[in-house]
Amino acid sequence: MKPFILLFFSALCCITWNAHAQKIIIDKNKAERKEWFQDMGFGMFIHWTVDVQLGGDISHSLAASSREYQDRYFNELHRTFNPAEFDPEAWAVLARLAGMRYMVFTAKHHNGFCMWNTATTDYNIMNTPFARDALAEIVAAFRRQGLAIGLYFSPDDFHLMYRQNLPISRVTPESESSRNSELWDLNRRQLQELLRNYGKIDILFIDDNADWVNPLVANYAWDLDPDLFITRGGLPTPEQRLPDKPIEGPWEACITMGSHWGYVGGERHKDAGTLINMLIETRATGGNLLLNVGPTSHGKIAPEQEDRLREIGLWYRANREALEDIRPWHVSREGDVWLTGSKDGSVAYAFVNAPNWRWTEGRSFFIRSVGGSGKTRVSVLGQDDRVMEYRLDMSPRALHAVHEEGLFVHVIKAQRMSFNWNNPLVVRIEGITPKK
Repeated sequence: MKPFILLFFSALCCITWNAHAQKIIIDKNKAERKEWFQDMGFGMFIHWTVDVQLGGDISHSLAASSREYQDRYFNELHRTFNPAEFDPEAWAVLARLAGMRYMVFTAKHHNGFCMWNTATTDYNIMNTPFARDALAEIVAAFRRQGLAIGLYFSPDDFHLMYRQNLPISRVTPESESSRNSELWDLNRRQLQELLRNYGKIDILFIDDNADWVNPLVANYAWDLDPDLFITRGGLPTPEQRLPDKPIEGPWEACITMGSHWGYVGGERHKDAGTLINMLIETRATGGNLLLNVGPTSHGKIAPEQEDRLREIGLWYRANREALEDIRPWHVSREGDVWLTGSKDGSVAYAFVNAPNWRWTEGRSFFIRSVGGSGKTRVSVLGQDDRVMEYRLDMSPRALHAVHEEGLFVHVIKAQRMSFNWNNPLVVRIEGITPKK
């Protein structure tokens, strides 16, 4: 029996692997839109749907669930959804303060619950005690703050599968639009509403399980709006990890502060310093960081998530030049120093780690990928090199020396962001050439 069992499990593993091995990317994003997307760098992902009332893994509790559980989920949860403290303007202001330049909101997650006033299904936010078009209010608020508008759309629809009396899954043939005509018709009509009724939608994130994208959905969306920028489906979008090496062309890392996408009370969150360093690494390797928030059932961004965004915003306010409208330097990293550069290659930005770097203290480092000259100038972003508060006997002016093998730099931490500030300093180096 043992050889048979081994053979059986070997075949099962092959089947499972093959089902998920192919990742389809359909790249119809226009070249100028790719440039636009790469310039932005930092966005807010917002996961929010009806099951936030109970916490847990957003939508996924339905997969492989019993019919009794589905009955309660689909017939009860929407009857109590009433986020009395819903304030999308506060979300949008917080995103702008954090340095984010675009947002992506879950218009419809896998559960099929529509967060807008739709004519395609009764399973939507208008049939709740809240009874307002949340999507319309969120889009309007973020537009007022000057952020680009993105929508997350899942072609999966567990509510439809429930109505069709099918096992709820993301991997069965019936879960795919190409094999379920009613699902495809629903997706098509919902995309029409989303892309036609809410003004210009800049970004679409298509979350399909079988591939990076459902080709029917992506092609139909581009038919509706050829200028639409599709992230998942049109480019790599790694989740909860950063790639081991740079990816050619634009890409986007999707990262949560905790472990879950939707809000779950009591879970541990990454500290702001970790998130800042993830943003730096993402930009240095050519990607955008889409950082997730999960509003509570009351409609507020949780205090622990808000605190982190505000700390990121303080650091970003001093250093945005090194993160927006830039491209990777020809060397992404030298030791523990990450690098980005201006589009023309005349300016490099060095992100220098600052653990236990005390205010008024100087540190030195050497960069081999930078060629200097008599025109080279070095400064610390956010700092005035003419004066140091409370220490008129010291000059915080950055120093450098050009060497045939690179550039020696010495800088002083002069700006006191906070007494417990360990986030990186960013050194601007101009009047240079890339050095191979």
